[in-house]
Amino acid sequence: MSARLPSATVADFYRAACLAELDALKPGNVHAYAPGHRMVTADFVASAEVSAPPLAASGARVGARVLGGVEATFAAVGQNTNLGILLLCAPLARAAEADGPLFEGLSAVLGGLDASDAADVFAAIRLASPGGLGKAPRHDVTDADTVPPLLDAMAEAAHRDRIARAYTDGFRDLSGIGLPALAQARAKGLAAPWTTTAVHLAYLTAVPDSHIARKHGPERAEAVRMQAAARLAGLDLAQEPLAALLDYDRFLKREGLNPGTSADFTVATLFADALLAARGERM
Repeated sequence: MSARLPSATVADFYRAACLAELDALKPGNVHAYAPGHRMVTADFVASAEVSAPPLAASGARVGARVLGGVEATFAAVGQNTNLGILLLCAPLARAAEADGPLFEGLSAVLGGLDASDAADVFAAIRLASPGGLGKAPRHDVTDADTVPPLLDAMAEAAHRDRIARAYTDGFRDLSGIGLPALAQARAKGLAAPWTTTAVHLAYLTAVPDSHIARKHGPERAEAVRMQAAARLAGLDLAQEPLAALLDYDRFLKREGLNPGTSADFTVATLFADALLAARGERM
């Protein structure tokens, strides 16, 4: 049986995943090779450090972890750098505290979300005010007076937001896209930053990015996905193709296109992989 992990270990894995994501060249995002979207890597480094304790707080519910992480982040850097990361990593962190397979624990965590989780997550979203959030006809998070069950709200948004969808499908994108891409990259002998790039590109080319869709519409998000798949086809990451990826990075940033959801899922993939390895599990 997989053993539960102490909160300090969970916090260390979370920080490491956040920092590893920054070290990788991820077209369109903030990374060690280039800033973007009025943000720099230092903002994200600070965010990872201050959000780790609430994210990994022993016994804390999912909503409390998310809200605590967002509050700590805003106190440190004054902007939203990690709402999506916290939404994805908080259920994984809580699941890591239980015995048994991680993804079975994750299903139990998602199934056990209650009204307090919803209130805290909605408060975190209002504080972070992510770009392109808009208004929803039902279960709108900006309505502080009406807080629906969290899974109902996530189900309502699942068709337009991959992070919301993760709450309804047991984080299928991690097991179906991210973790296989990471395993394949390692099997090819890629260095650590390039295995992370491989994960990011897997998400970028497999599914339309929700952050782009919120700000620019679903058609533009799908166009970016198709363009990325065509432009990056045949790219050999073993050759560390900095010039090609930086050229695409500059293009996306000139167009104001930030595949932030792909980056969020990349962090969650690295975090889940570390948790699985520490617990002696394989997907």
